[in-house]
Amino acid sequence: MDKNLKIAIEASLEAGNVIMAVYDTAFNIELKEDKSPLTEADRQANDVINSFLTKTEFPIISEENKQTDYKIRKQWKTCWIVDPVDGTKEFIKRNGEFTVNIALVTNGKPVLGVIYVPATRVLYYADVINKKGFIAELSEGETTINHVLENSKKLQPRSTKSTGIRVIGSRSHMNEKTLDYIKSIETDGKNVEIVSKGSSLKFCLLAQGLADVYPRFAPTMEWDTAAGQAICNAVGIDVISQETKQPLLYNKKNLLNPWFIATN
Repeated sequence: MDKNLKIAIEASLEAGNVIMAVYDTAFNIELKEDKSPLTEADRQANDVINSFLTKTEFPIISEENKQTDYKIRKQWKTCWIVDPVDGTKEFIKRNGEFTVNIALVTNGKPVLGVIYVPATRVLYYADVINKKGFIAELSEGETTINHVLENSKKLQPRSTKSTGIRVIGSRSHMNEKTLDYIKSIETDGKNVEIVSKGSSLKFCLLAQGLADVYPRFAPTMEWDTAAGQAICNAVGIDVISQETKQPLLYNKKNLLNPWFIATN
């Protein structure tokens, strides 16, 4: 296993431990400047992940870190992109659909990705260069790399021959543009089934063959998508910007993503 992928997996598992420790308490909720929620889990998980990733040679872009000026960032060939708790709204709702997202990006393209679901102890990880993506269902208390490897199964996207289309819709962001997109598929004579999930789990559904397309016509940041794109790209699924018609790129001057569609 790539040493950086191993570090990212270990960081995600340890972050998951501190997240669940907060999850089981009566935690406080704050609002950031952009009105998005923040909990102690976000802070603690970020500290844990930073403690692992700062041991590598690569700088870090994290939702909970102070953002480095682009004059400096644009010199970075390779960097980490992190969301310590993706789906804080889902965390607050206590529905289990929140994740730890860690990706390594080189020249704007994801090369490694890890998504960990602390509430269910399910881990997704991928090496894009070697085109390998895996899912591991972990036992309680087991967090070693050997345990991960022993419980890993290859991710397999859904066959494109199916006449029905499973479209992923966000629990929080199903807007008119997304509904219009769904109608356009139905106009082509396809049967459409809506699959709802929170956080970066939407990418995971594609990679493990539980859905066909994820249209996102609402705001996302780079840390929301980098790990999910890595996992999708590793198994042949594209994540395409609706502005450029090319794959989403990272460590941009503006860390806000354009609208995109992910599909195999």
